[in-house]
Amino acid sequence: MNDMNDTTFDIAVIGSGAGGLSAAVFAALNGARVIVIESTEYVGGTSALSAATAWVPGTRLATDVGSHDTIEDARRYLDNAVGNKSSSALRDAFLQNGPLAIHALLDQTDVQMRARPFHPDYLAEIDGSTTKGRAIEPMPFDARPLGRDLALIRPPIPEFTILGGLMVDRDDISHLLKMTKSFTSFWYAAKLLGGYMKDRILRGRSSRLVMGNALIGRLLLSARKLGVAIRTKTQIVGIKRAETGFVITHDTGAINVSKAVILATGGFGRHPTLRNNMVPKDAQSQSPAAPGHTGVLHDIVRTLGGVYGTGNDAHVFMAPVSKRQRDDGSMAVFPHFVFDRSKPGIISVDANGRRFTNEARSYHEFAKAQLATGTMPSFLITDARGLRKYGLGMVRPGARGAKSLIRAGYLFQAPSLSELARTLDIDMQGLIETVQRMNTFADLGQDADFGRGATVYECGNGDPMHGPNPTLGRLDEAPFYAVKLYPADIGSCTGFSTNENAEILDGAGRPLGGIYACGNDMQSIMGDVYTGPGITIGPAITFGYVAAKHALGHGATV
Repeated sequence: MNDMNDTTFDIAVIGSGAGGLSAAVFAALNGARVIVIESTEYVGGTSALSAATAWVPGTRLATDVGSHDTIEDARRYLDNAVGNKSSSALRDAFLQNGPLAIHALLDQTDVQMRARPFHPDYLAEIDGSTTKGRAIEPMPFDARPLGRDLALIRPPIPEFTILGGLMVDRDDISHLLKMTKSFTSFWYAAKLLGGYMKDRILRGRSSRLVMGNALIGRLLLSARKLGVAIRTKTQIVGIKRAETGFVITHDTGAINVSKAVILATGGFGRHPTLRNNMVPKDAQSQSPAAPGHTGVLHDIVRTLGGVYGTGNDAHVFMAPVSKRQRDDGSMAVFPHFVFDRSKPGIISVDANGRRFTNEARSYHEFAKAQLATGTMPSFLITDARGLRKYGLGMVRPGARGAKSLIRAGYLFQAPSLSELARTLDIDMQGLIETVQRMNTFADLGQDADFGRGATVYECGNGDPMHGPNPTLGRLDEAPFYAVKLYPADIGSCTGFSTNENAEILDGAGRPLGGIYACGNDMQSIMGDVYTGPGITIGPAITFGYVAAKHALGHGATV
């Protein structure tokens, strides 16, 4: 499984998330002998834990959902949203190569993806945005052809699964919620649950992979078919230039690389010094990201002359999270992306019991508002109706798991708003007045304070069956509930400065020569602006493609 015997390769990819595995697959498709080196026991990195949406405008998948989007529209959107926070030349390289990368995967590998009929850009109010076609997702994957390699994929966050390990996507959730009301949904759910129980008996885990696990599983199978070597639990300690290319030394030996090293380690996020200096203090103690992005390779590449990009006001992308200690003593860090904050009858307040932002904005914008207002933690609050219909954090719709999470001190319950305020140690009068005001907004269908529910993105994350505004609902059915939210980093946006070929640059803007970066190791083409779903994975795949092609001497890719 670890391919320990080979020591000579054309390309070495360090890191095994979406960017790393894509780079390896693209290099192998172009005839290279490739190795992927991973420091942890699993492949997949944070990509395996994510929804694995990839933001790539201009693919042929967009036409499947009736999109009339153009590259010019996407360029205008990025110019308006990102501006001078990143290089327009790099953005153009992404826009030109993104469709080529995705089509190569679709046509030549086991990676199959689809666009959803509604998946809007996050900054929907900005000219050039669209509601569909740019965000694509991996198809569910039957991973049985992986054999023993199935155990190599990083398991999903447990709190994102059901029945102790069944992964579900938005289609599955829809059917599971309707299984007692629709024969179609009942039959769907019966097959889903029956297949999972069979897998648990035969394989110890589900072989039906969705979202991040599906993307990584498909890339891993493709890499194996192409002969890519994969070494896990391998700690790199040095990279040196040699007459024949590079020598990569690790904890048990050395690897000779003739053409290029592609860095795809996931960023600096868990580097102790850089984390302390570059992640906001109030976010440093929690992150839902995978553990492998220690920044060790960043230290090594900086000694070779690599420098970080500039221009960002912040160095990481953010999301609000809730936390609880699991039974095994580990800490569950649950990201609140879209499933609760935008739903009617759910609000977030500060210690004064007052709202501090538009709860329906993107997770990045919400966490930024927490930091800007000093709201750590904030309190996500709903009533019995809201908990029953939508859940709250780790509490699933139908209030499933509520009792155990109350006992665990994660979910707070009180018979009245005043008692909830006392339980949370927040201002009672402020909370009561805030809820009364929100109830008025819900009746009118308009949030006069923060404009919640005014964009197509915000409304899309609400409840389409609820009116007059799908994101605004009354809180008036006791008991009342709350969870605490903290800002957390979900990935680096500051990384190594590169040119349009993904070559890492030195302080004078010159390529290091043979050393490339993609994913969170590369300075984000979005700057520190979270423009839409999948704006880390889409560029990671694209610049993995760009790096592999250029490293193999196929000329400039733009």
